[in-house]
Amino acid sequence: MSTPPPAPSDAATLRGRRVVLVVAVLASFVAFLDGSIVTVALPAIARELGSGTAGGAATAGDDGAGLALQQWVVDAYLLTLGSLMLVAGSLSDTFGRVRVLRAGLIGFAVTSVLAALAPDPGLLIAARALQGVTAALLVPSSLALITSTFSGPAQGKAIGSWTAWTGVAFLIGPLTGGALVDTLGWRWVFAVVVVPVVLTLVLMSRLPGDTHRGRDGAPPRVDVVGAVLAAVGLAGPVFALIEGQRVGFGTWYVVLPLVVGLAALAAFVWWERRAPAPMMPLTLFRTRSFSVGNLATVGIYAALSLGTLTIPLVVQELAGLTATLAGLVTLPTTIVSLLFSTLFGTLAATHGPRPFMTVGPLITASGFLWMLLVADPIDVWWQVVPGVVLFGFGLSVTVAPLTSTVLSQIPAAQSGIASAVNNAISRVAGLVAVAFLGVIAGGALTVGGFHRVVIVVAVLLGVSALVSFVGLRDRTRAS
Repeated sequence: MSTPPPAPSDAATLRGRRVVLVVAVLASFVAFLDGSIVTVALPAIARELGSGTAGGAATAGDDGAGLALQQWVVDAYLLTLGSLMLVAGSLSDTFGRVRVLRAGLIGFAVTSVLAALAPDPGLLIAARALQGVTAALLVPSSLALITSTFSGPAQGKAIGSWTAWTGVAFLIGPLTGGALVDTLGWRWVFAVVVVPVVLTLVLMSRLPGDTHRGRDGAPPRVDVVGAVLAAVGLAGPVFALIEGQRVGFGTWYVVLPLVVGLAALAAFVWWERRAPAPMMPLTLFRTRSFSVGNLATVGIYAALSLGTLTIPLVVQELAGLTATLAGLVTLPTTIVSLLFSTLFGTLAATHGPRPFMTVGPLITASGFLWMLLVADPIDVWWQVVPGVVLFGFGLSVTVAPLTSTVLSQIPAAQSGIASAVNNAISRVAGLVAVAFLGVIAGGALTVGGFHRVVIVVAVLLGVSALVSFVGLRDRTRAS
């Protein structure tokens, strides 16, 4: 007996949900793609703009200026993206996900064109900073769009798909960027981002407009004081972590932003407890899954940032592989994530996240511990690649359930700020971990230094697994 086709209304709902998922994936994809595609263009940017001439070759003595330019082309984006994430999440909840997402996409397209046309280093860095501002509007809004549209197992599956497909940006970014730099030039690395932005905006025309009018149905109100304190509180420490890696953490213009930023964060918490309409209601942290999930996020993303930065360096600097082969070494992580993230997101929504957030980090840790086999002479294909595959599988088990856990019990009206909190925590945790890479490795990335990094990564993941096991409730107890 054949199954009758779905009712027209059901079919329309299904199509609408598919459009929401595709829009959310593409919007986040754009932000992640920009972060990965630009890295391969940095040498070409330094050669053309680092000399202070348009297209001129760098002259002697320009190496320092070229390096600083490369660092700030990346860091200007990270600084504004990280510092404005909370503000963007609050705006998403206040004015509506579709409205904020559309504004972010249009702004991202405009600032990408500005970066592509930048005639000198100062304007390029300024354009990158503006890109970070607009990118901050994309990630929390896109994830909030999913959580406000899907529920139950369907939400877990959708978040798994979002996790997997946005991860593809890290795979195709360097490959696409390298091809563009070698053929059309580095400026097209920024210009090409306009294509997925336009596609996303076209698809968004099929979404209904926002009917959201602020939290709890109240007219939209912006917590201006909270927004300023949050931006300063995140910008100061993020700037200090970025610049401290370059000039040292004892420099006054590193220490001062760090102190001011931490003071602003303390003032932010104080203000949010008293504000009539706080941008980040502290009651969010009374939700067990939200608090435990964010605590686990600290260890997981500190470990991932540290590990994923170190592996390509080791296989190039110690094993002598080319940049292209180094990219192939880390390719299994993205492929495995693409294959399994949706599956584990669905399973976690059905059976509860606790087993996945406990076992997943341990599998990821085992992948890194495998790399303790690394020894001179390095056999990358035996000592590193199997560990990368294990690491990728553990990541697939962990990330989608982690995201679902953080947002699972948060009211839809607050999902934007909840997503922003989790994203801000993950980015700052990664920056802190990377800032201490030199200390952990012992000042130089030798085989022994890599072993120390691997052990620290495994410990961080083990602690996160323990936090999840102890802090989360399984599905039977929760019900």
